[in-house]
Amino acid sequence: MQRASIRLLIFISFVALRADAQPFKPYSELGPMGGVSYYMGELNPGRQFFMPRGGGGLVFRHSHSPRWTWRIHALYMGVQADDALSDVPAQIQRNLSFRSVVLEFSPMLEFNFFPYEVGNPETPATPFIFGGFALFRFNPQAELNGEWIPLQPLGTEGQGASAYPDKKPYSLINATFPFGFGFKFHAFGRLGVSLEWGLRRTFTDYLDDVSTTYADRDILFATHGVQSALLADRSLVNPGDINTGRQRGNPSNNDWYGFAGLTLSYKLMKRKPQCAAYQ
Repeated sequence: MQRASIRLLIFISFVALRADAQPFKPYSELGPMGGVSYYMGELNPGRQFFMPRGGGGLVFRHSHSPRWTWRIHALYMGVQADDALSDVPAQIQRNLSFRSVVLEFSPMLEFNFFPYEVGNPETPATPFIFGGFALFRFNPQAELNGEWIPLQPLGTEGQGASAYPDKKPYSLINATFPFGFGFKFHAFGRLGVSLEWGLRRTFTDYLDDVSTTYADRDILFATHGVQSALLADRSLVNPGDINTGRQRGNPSNNDWYGFAGLTLSYKLMKRKPQCAAYQ
């Protein structure tokens, strides 16, 4: 068994060295990505793939070596959570919920553990890791009487009210550093396939519109109207003044979201010169 393992390791090393020794021409890929997205924060403190929603987008890759690939993608994702589905009594009592669309644009860098090139039978597959920077836009909403209401304009924790000068409206555009891992392989012709899972730790605690303390309902009503007062405190028992000033979220932990998906990418080839004089 030990000899077989050693032989396998030698074989893999030989293939990798041979692939690295082959001449490599930089190339680009373009294709769609589809998968599922999910959220972690006050309404879901740690369960992976809790209440997943669909997502997808477009990916462009440029490989300048068998190991390193630059990538740009644009993704459209959904995230959601509901206290009513928690197994924590305090969350069930809080009774908050939200959903949001997330639009993400990100440049990234991928590292292939083995040399890889789409269409090259000597470099057919590899695991990889990735990391980068992303800008994303979100817009949390909650349901009230069958209608989905955007929460940010309502200042549900007192944002924008003169009685809470330290609470400013949060921005719906934020940043994050995506990171994760995956596996890519050559399918046939110029078609490549990759599977990946990545996480995003954001720089906001308001992806779910929940962060600090309950605001006074009368102040919310006077500042933003009845929808703000109703959606700020949906506690199952004694909502209203009794909760004013109490903890609604945890401002020390920013929100996360994740995405797992599959990409089909087509290797783009440079056009060959039509005239020998241009070769």
